Amino acid sequence: MKTIPRRELIKKLRKLGFQGPFPGGKHLFMKKERLKLRIPNPHGAGDISYPLLKEILRQAEISNEEWESINE
Repeated sequence: MKTIPRRELIKKLRKLGFQGPFPGGKHLFMKKERLKLRIPNPHGAGDISYPLLKEILRQAEISNEEWESINE
């Protein structure tokens, strides 16, 4: 796993059945059934770091193997 642009994160989450992003306070969020996942705000042109991506996947209950198997 490596860093990932925010736009690509959202695209992959949609392929995994998440809907959104929706506005919600300070952060946007995406939903899938009972899960509600906060999405990082865009900060310049920076990518989402590996540690942050790992935490997002943990909260979304997505395994590394499942994430890596998604075609962009």
